[in-house]
Amino acid sequence: MSKLAQLRAQRDAKAKAANDINGKTAADQRMPAADASALDTILNEIEAIDAEIARENRRAQVAGDERAEHEAALNAATREGGDGRSDEAAALRAMLSGGLSALSTEQRSAMYARVNPDIRSAMSTTTGSEGGYTVATEFSRSLLQTMRAEFAVRSVASTIQTSTGAQMLFPTTDATSEEGEIVGQNVTVTVGETVFGQAAMDVYKYSSKSIALPFELLQDSMFDLEAYIKVLLNLRLGRIQNRHQTTGTGSGQPRGIATAAPVGKVGATGQTSTITYDDLVDLEHSVDPYYRGAGKWMFHDDVLKSVRKIKDENGRPIFIPGYEQGNPGGAPDRLLGRAMSINQNMPTPSANAKSVLFGDFSKYLIRDVMDVTLFRMTDSAYTLKGQVGFVAFCRSGANMIDVGGAVKAFANAAS
Repeated sequence: MSKLAQLRAQRDAKAKAANDINGKTAADQRMPAADASALDTILNEIEAIDAEIARENRRAQVAGDERAEHEAALNAATREGGDGRSDEAAALRAMLSGGLSALSTEQRSAMYARVNPDIRSAMSTTTGSEGGYTVATEFSRSLLQTMRAEFAVRSVASTIQTSTGAQMLFPTTDATSEEGEIVGQNVTVTVGETVFGQAAMDVYKYSSKSIALPFELLQDSMFDLEAYIKVLLNLRLGRIQNRHQTTGTGSGQPRGIATAAPVGKVGATGQTSTITYDDLVDLEHSVDPYYRGAGKWMFHDDVLKSVRKIKDENGRPIFIPGYEQGNPGGAPDRLLGRAMSINQNMPTPSANAKSVLFGDFSKYLIRDVMDVTLFRMTDSAYTLKGQVGFVAFCRSGANMIDVGGAVKAFANAAS
């Protein structure tokens, strides 16, 4: 068993013990001092194990390091096999390895039928190894699903896919304070107009940046090039999209969920870097009950480090770590009984920072246009180095399609 696996097993055992102690006392009763002390000890041990897990992860792959990305992609490509794939995937692998000339007549016809005219015109009719390729549908769908699982905003937001990138306008209205009336017989009803607004959903073209692969990898039949490209696209496109979907300004880039969320609670003077139990309760209740039922938390891991030490008025920690996540009998991490999403693109606590979000994140909409488009490049800049270049493009946008306060933010004090 690897060191990382051992650490996770230790954490699971400690977390289950913490849950057992926490469940011994009713929620409305004060926890006995002995149990509270034992729980504090276990939580401190879990925090130490989490720190070791974080260090082990950082050692294995330093965030943002290009070499680490390539190593992760190589490992994934080695693990994944190429058998049992669809005709679309086979055509994609042929194009990645040998260019358009490597496609069969049937594959070439199918590819030309499904790409748009702009891509067709970019394809060379004389050099088969050049040109664009709209990634196989199942590959593109798999890529988006991977991004949805690994990147915080996409994992909780709503998503749609459109066939064009034309601007879309969504009607918005705030009806949370509207209500009907009682009227007498033959009495004219009161006029109660609803004011509608519009939220624009523009899309932006994202690039993976160019990827250079040596000929040796392309020639190695044991190397799963499709898996390698998938991992790199997921890392590169997913990271920048998650950053924009979190804090994007809405000008020349998507409007991020933290940018769009109104402030539901402001920290007291002096709380430029801290969050209290009362702040979290107030933020939760600043969201209308209509949205609160589906409410979740979102914040940076630094915030989690702080709030896991907070206790309620009965001396009970408001955060209890989960164990065996995803397995029967397990439980995910929860804060005040609600699910959490850790987003490393969220602001860390500082003056005026929106450091915590709470609400119904399904009201944040991500729009993807068609499929991913991949280009294979064999010009002299790559050939002289014994390489083939790849670059991918996709079009995506995002915005909050709600004005009723489905998601609200805690903002640290200005000073």
